[in-house]
Amino acid sequence: MSIKTFLLPDLGEGLTEAELVRWMVASGDSVAVDQPIAEVETAKSLVEIPCPFEGVVSTLHGEAGQMMLVDEPFISVNTGGTGAVFDQESAGERAQSYREEELAGTQTPKDDAAVAGAGEQEDEGSGNVLIGYGTGSAQRKTSRRRKPRGQGAGAAATVQSPVEAVRVINPLVRKLAREHAVDISTVQGTGPEGLVLRTDVQAVISGTSEQNIQQSPPSEPNVVSSSTKPDDSSNTADTDTRTGLPVASSQVLSGVRKTIANAMSTSRREIPEATVWVDVDVTKLLKLRSKIKESEAQAPSVMALISRFAVAGLQRFPELNSRIDIEGDGSLRHTVFEGVNLGFAAQTERGLVVPNVRDAHKLNAQELSAEFARLATVAREGKAGISDLSGSTFTINNYGVFNVDGSAAIINYPEAAILGLGRIIEKPWVVNGKLKVRSICELTLSFDHRVCDGGTAAGFLRFVADAMTDPQRALIAL
Repeated sequence: MSIKTFLLPDLGEGLTEAELVRWMVASGDSVAVDQPIAEVETAKSLVEIPCPFEGVVSTLHGEAGQMMLVDEPFISVNTGGTGAVFDQESAGERAQSYREEELAGTQTPKDDAAVAGAGEQEDEGSGNVLIGYGTGSAQRKTSRRRKPRGQGAGAAATVQSPVEAVRVINPLVRKLAREHAVDISTVQGTGPEGLVLRTDVQAVISGTSEQNIQQSPPSEPNVVSSSTKPDDSSNTADTDTRTGLPVASSQVLSGVRKTIANAMSTSRREIPEATVWVDVDVTKLLKLRSKIKESEAQAPSVMALISRFAVAGLQRFPELNSRIDIEGDGSLRHTVFEGVNLGFAAQTERGLVVPNVRDAHKLNAQELSAEFARLATVAREGKAGISDLSGSTFTINNYGVFNVDGSAAIINYPEAAILGLGRIIEKPWVVNGKLKVRSICELTLSFDHRVCDGGTAAGFLRFVADAMTDPQRALIAL
């Protein structure tokens, strides 16, 4: 009997823990290589964990609702000496590498890691062998083949493992193929030595290009209620030593709240931001939207229309569609992007998340509106994928939905700016020397003062405001 223990891998999101939402297997169940065994919730999304071994489940090292630490035991499998595993690079480095490449839409494997077959776990291996994420050893190992079931120990292996025949390293690629009913063995790999990449699977799904591919999230997530989550709250009878007041609750930030706190702290600490704002008369914009709805039975949301103006403004003031990176020697690198991945703040039960519309500069207002609705839905359901929640270059925050006029929004690090929309409210307004009642919205721009000066920020804000004031003229010019 050979028991192999799989450690929770680094999921490549800079996180050290994940909440175990549900097990998809039980002790005594038979499992195969790459079979989904559990669903965990990180600060970004729900993630399915595939099994790196073939055999019978021996021990589940956790219960639903429990916070699981990276590199701690996750599941033990009795492989019976025939379990197939993947021997690859350092789990942390490889996981981070593939996540970054996945977000970019491509992959470039770090080496030609081979599939391994039967045999005892290597002494230097950590057991952390989520397929596509590697083991604890950074050394390349020799490729082995798995024996077919029923063969004796001395019999030669004559059947090649399916996972060896199909060269797929990244589990996200397998997951994408599985969700779209694509037989991975029929996909022609374009990577080194025939490695199947994410773009190869996307090409099969779309038939022509990868632009319209949207990664589907795991189906029917079993969201754990807050009552089942670990609670390290102190006794409500405790008294705070600093204030002398009774403590209602006290707990260490974790999950989404921890990630939000860290992101906000980083933004405030590293970005010298400034804020400019202006009140905008959007009466004509609302009338135009009403006319579109009457003629076409549906109309883009107000936020989508404003976003279209914002994207056009970024093409005229590209400094705001950029990022500042600190180099190893302490110098600053300013990267300006040609396209726009438009993020938008979405309030969910799990906290504030920022889904983003990829290649927003290629979409019209109607298409932007549809993407906002789709991404907001999957985010609130906890089904947004990693690519949905990462990689934005500019963010819009519609805090008007909370019935407030304005806010000095915190920049979504490491972006250079964030545009805020206040509520639309009727106010007295001077038009051509006469006092009238108009629909007014406050527009706010917080920007990184390192990437541009106030003139650039004001120019962008004025461009968007003028387009909102006279939308028909702006749409003709776009």
